[in-house]
Amino acid sequence: MYHCNVTFVIFCSYIIYNKLYITKMVFFDILHEDTSSQARIGVLRTEHGDVYTPIFMPVGTLGSVKAVEQRNLSDDIKAEIILGNTYHLYLRPGCDVLTQSHGLHNFINWHKPILTDSGGFQVYSLSKIRKINDEGVLFSSHIDGTKHFFTPEKIIDIQTIIGADIIMPLDECTPLNCGYNYTKESIARTHMWLKRSLEHFIATRPHTKHQQHLFGIIQGSIYKELRKQSVDFITNVNVDGYSIGGVCHTQGKTEDLYNIAEYVCSLLPKNKPRYFMGVGTPKDILLCIGRGVDMFDCVHPTRCARHGRIYTTKGIMHMKNKKWEKCFEPLDINIDNYISQNYTKAYLHHLIRSQEILGCQLASIQNLAFYLWLIKEAREKIKNNIYKTWLDEILPIITTEL
Repeated sequence: MYHCNVTFVIFCSYIIYNKLYITKMVFFDILHEDTSSQARIGVLRTEHGDVYTPIFMPVGTLGSVKAVEQRNLSDDIKAEIILGNTYHLYLRPGCDVLTQSHGLHNFINWHKPILTDSGGFQVYSLSKIRKINDEGVLFSSHIDGTKHFFTPEKIIDIQTIIGADIIMPLDECTPLNCGYNYTKESIARTHMWLKRSLEHFIATRPHTKHQQHLFGIIQGSIYKELRKQSVDFITNVNVDGYSIGGVCHTQGKTEDLYNIAEYVCSLLPKNKPRYFMGVGTPKDILLCIGRGVDMFDCVHPTRCARHGRIYTTKGIMHMKNKKWEKCFEPLDINIDNYISQNYTKAYLHHLIRSQEILGCQLASIQNLAFYLWLIKEAREKIKNNIYKTWLDEILPIITTEL
């Protein structure tokens, strides 16, 4: 009897202290692999719902997708998951507010999945003063200049307070134009930080109220040898998914982006999700899906919207152009939502030219709805094993400047 009780206690302790291990068996499943490319359909199972991949995640840096409210995200855009930023949320509204509101989901009234990035990119791109060592990174706030110190452990703690379903470790985000030697030194630091992040993540799980999944970030710039070193390290530690970092649609040549996606995916095991951070344009996303990438995020659709560049199923409209002044067609009859089908191109032209806030809102909804429509279409073509044929057909259409 005593032996049975001890065994039971040990078993319960194993479950409590290893929730991460247990959830790994069900977090991601591949549902179908396209026979014409490396594209695949999968499902991410999170505490706040399932997410079907490939997927695009609208960027809600501060808990808000610019110019879009959560009801539009759900009903018109049909977003399945959004992204928040650890750096920005840490500075504003801050950990105290997020703690008292019981996490970001409650704070913003969004009860579908959320992914947070580590804030590493923002530390390096926004802070004019930063010092990096093996312990972490000291930086100045871009808001008021106050000094802060991020360690791998602190980043995990902040994201635990935020309560995102999928979280990232602290990494050093090197630009594509940095040299080989510095990149090699940088990935060694990123790998050390990942090990510390994972140890702290596992140690703190018994004290958290929500289920989270930690990814590892593959760095290495344009150097294949270093990308392989990063893949080898990260696939030998027990993370839930793989992120490809150090590349986005605003950096370097697009050919570098595609080459990195193809090479890294060829090295990765198939049983975990692959997330290409900061990518990108519709073309970038479709070409990287064909190379085996599952998850994407980018500010591109909302940024373009604010400048009157609108994506549709027939091509790209520049809404400031006079040609749309008397065009009373709906924005996009092929996209099934109220905004796309009930507001005309002439009206959006008027709003954008007049710098009305509503114009920014409608344009942002249209662009994000287009992205999610495109992703859904991609999943359907993968399911039918015609992804490559469809890709050759759709790319000339959606990249046409109307």
